[in-house]
Amino acid sequence: MNKDIQEAIKILSSGGIVIFPTDTAFGIGCRIDDQKAIKRLFEIRKRPQSQATPVLVDSLEMAEEYVRNIPQEVISKLVKPYWPGALTIVLPCYTEKVPEFVRGGGENIGIRIPNNPMVLEIIKGVGVPILGPSANFHGEKTPYRFEDLDKNLVKLVDYVLEGKCLLKKPSTVIDCSKKPWGVIRQGAIRIQSS
Repeated sequence: MNKDIQEAIKILSSGGIVIFPTDTAFGIGCRIDDQKAIKRLFEIRKRPQSQATPVLVDSLEMAEEYVRNIPQEVISKLVKPYWPGALTIVLPCYTEKVPEFVRGGGENIGIRIPNNPMVLEIIKGVGVPILGPSANFHGEKTPYRFEDLDKNLVKLVDYVLEGKCLLKKPSTVIDCSKKPWGVIRQGAIRIQSS
């Protein structure tokens, strides 16, 4: 494990905030179970508390610890073909395990396994999901290259990992919390609503 990954794990594990490249864009995150870090993340990004934030996991097993009964149809039609990858799936979560800020006050979360070995190693090292919104101030441009990161945002975090985002497009977001499924955002993966 390289030193940058070890440092990111150490900082995230102790409640810090890290900027990192994913398969889609640069993300900014903290651990899912640290209320103080989550509050700080929202303050740094100037993100409205009513807006849910995406969750990154390293495996289906980790997702199942936070999401209520992932339907078999979701696993066969979306998880197996597209994870790890640029598909965020919105599902009902265990509200007692997922802080209200992360859920945007609702009962669902958007979750995905990013297709980036470094990020997967970090999540595995931290041992819990990490939040993964794009590393920008709310409403500003999404950074797809290291050079695109806002220097004022970088100053506010505890650590920044360099790297490349291969897709340079946002993830596709599909709401599977109810039938029929609905695409909330078409991104790197083209999917039809069910």
